[in-house]
Amino acid sequence: MRKLISYFIVVILSVLTIQCSTLRTINFFPDSKDVELGRQFDEAIRKNPQQYPILNDRPDIKEYIEAIGKKILASPYIKYRNKFAYKFEVIHNDSVVNAFCTPGGYIYVYTGLMKFVDNEATLAGVIAHEIAHAECRHSTRQMSMQYGTSLLLSIALGENPSMTANTIAKILQTGALLKYSRSDEDEADAYSVKYLQSTEYYPGAIKFFFEKVAGTRKGAAWETLLSTHPHPQDRLNHIDKLLNEIGNPVPTEENVRTTAYQKFKQRLP
Repeated sequence: MRKLISYFIVVILSVLTIQCSTLRTINFFPDSKDVELGRQFDEAIRKNPQQYPILNDRPDIKEYIEAIGKKILASPYIKYRNKFAYKFEVIHNDSVVNAFCTPGGYIYVYTGLMKFVDNEATLAGVIAHEIAHAECRHSTRQMSMQYGTSLLLSIALGENPSMTANTIAKILQTGALLKYSRSDEDEADAYSVKYLQSTEYYPGAIKFFFEKVAGTRKGAAWETLLSTHPHPQDRLNHIDKLLNEIGNPVPTEENVRTTAYQKFKQRLP
């Protein structure tokens, strides 16, 4: 009976894939699977310190990131606040100017990003963007579009743990967690603005990151960043449009926190 049910699920998923392949909105996974997969991704990341050297000996740095994250998670737009893990870690790698999340709300911030940005609000904007990827379930939606139905069914039913582990390892190896569609990135940018509206931060602060990226764009780190993200100028235009819709709030020292953040950066290893 279980095999018969599995067969019909595969058929249904195949039909859905054909019908929805151009929509890129289908997600074969329930949100409970995001939680389980996130935990498995986190375990795999921690077992690979060479690629993901987590900064374990500086709890003060991690607490700083967590404090920013908690402010964002208080937003009324957060849907999975009490369901997803929402744990934050710092990866000690200055050559990577980025952050990423797994399904289920595990957020990883590189020291390279922390050293690159100039104020706390910008960092908050990027973290809010990653939280949005988790909230919108972009990772499992992406997996639904990219992997075969037999593999997805195996993961969904939990019948082949080794296959799931191999898939997670492949995703981490290829950096697929850094690659989203243009519509996914636009959606995460929009929610970054929404989330920050309920905080002390300037809601459009992520634009400062894009402005600096657009003005730098040199070296291997930037080639990687630009290859996995839409053009920064396009995203700047999108953010400006969103800010115009909410009355063009003004950035100030109070809501951007440049001075305090520069002092914090001096503490980074």
